[in-house]
Amino acid sequence: MQDDLAVAPGKSQRGWRRQASQPSLPEAHRSLRIPKNGSWFRKFLAFVGPGYMVAVGYMDPGNWATDIAGGSQFGYTLLAVILFSNLMAMVLQALAGKLGIVTGRDLAQACRDHYSKPVNYGLWFLCELAIAACDLAEVIGAAIALNLLFGLPLLYGVILTSADVLLILFLQHKGFRYLEAFVIALIAIIGICFGAELILSHPAFGDVVRGFVPKSEIVSNPAMLYIAIGIMGATVMPHNLYLHSSIVQTRQYEQTTLGKRQAIRFATLDSTIALFFALFINAAILIISAAAFHTSGHSEVADIGEAYHLLAPLLGTTMASIFFGVALLASGQNSTLTGTLAGQIVMEGFLGLRMAPWLRRLITRMIAVIPAVIVTALYGEKGTNDLLILSQVILSMQLSFAVVPLVKFTSSKKKMGEFANRPWLKMTAWAITGLIVVLNAYLLYATLFG
Repeated sequence: MQDDLAVAPGKSQRGWRRQASQPSLPEAHRSLRIPKNGSWFRKFLAFVGPGYMVAVGYMDPGNWATDIAGGSQFGYTLLAVILFSNLMAMVLQALAGKLGIVTGRDLAQACRDHYSKPVNYGLWFLCELAIAACDLAEVIGAAIALNLLFGLPLLYGVILTSADVLLILFLQHKGFRYLEAFVIALIAIIGICFGAELILSHPAFGDVVRGFVPKSEIVSNPAMLYIAIGIMGATVMPHNLYLHSSIVQTRQYEQTTLGKRQAIRFATLDSTIALFFALFINAAILIISAAAFHTSGHSEVADIGEAYHLLAPLLGTTMASIFFGVALLASGQNSTLTGTLAGQIVMEGFLGLRMAPWLRRLITRMIAVIPAVIVTALYGEKGTNDLLILSQVILSMQLSFAVVPLVKFTSSKKKMGEFANRPWLKMTAWAITGLIVVLNAYLLYATLFG
């Protein structure tokens, strides 16, 4: 573990006790050029990428079960919850990007500087647990997709997913832009598949539009409230906040007030547009579930495998199930790529411990694969579904411990200077934080004791 260097005097370090021992994600730090001349759009394109790498965490297999359950049980009503959850995510991701650009620290490095060692070790452990839980959901999702599409036994599918470490190492060696391009390509595949699914499912357009308008029954109906909180809990991923605050620093923006302000504007636009794609995917899953299952009387569908098998007969074509399976496979594979980077950023940021990317990836993947293999071997498909639910509960537990420091740091004039959150943004961010804390606490209690 490396010791932090003594803080260098100067305004850029105001509010921070020490200087970071190394830049965040050093192998890619400031590796991508930003054109100094040219149009606004050309400069914006140079910033496009990190937002999409973050967005994949909002459409991972862990979200699918809650979206399917919400659509099959309550039709289009919970579309308002998906919309509200994504709006919250847009605010939080914008703050994460701003923290990285202004301070030159990712969220983990900022926590290491601000908190005591015991608190840091606790935050690091919780974050590692959340990354492992997210990776677990992606392993299971990819294994289920391989089983549905090719008949590969779940146990073999879980083991096979560990081979993706080779793909990640290849892309990282080629350069960060290649990694971003691969992620965007997989998002495009997911979007095309669900676009085709929407056409095949023939949803009621008027009901879809009305579904985005909040209704009082979401709160008054306990069953609906539980699913709604599940959707919100599965939407905002804690490790994405650490990830985003780091990967925005891969761009060579000017280290001036004007340069940072421009970088914040472009990074926020990038993540906001990308999260609209995530909104489309999550809304599409719920709309398809409502159109195919709720309207046909299959209101108890909450399982990914069951949804896959019912889509073909209900929509009248086998392509419906194939599109669903391909999108699930792409979603699971996509999320594993960003999980690797998040794990590296968290370990280096909290501990200052540098580890070879292949070793870090192997450790992260084994933490997810080993319990998945054991549960799949002992309990089969039912066990993997329960494990998927457990992974979302763990993520809900950790989310507050990432959001609170983020809002605290970005609201501090001492740490952010003139870039600190304005009063209206500070109030909005703390309101979102309070809501997340309360809802995730309720979800955890209801899941464990309800």
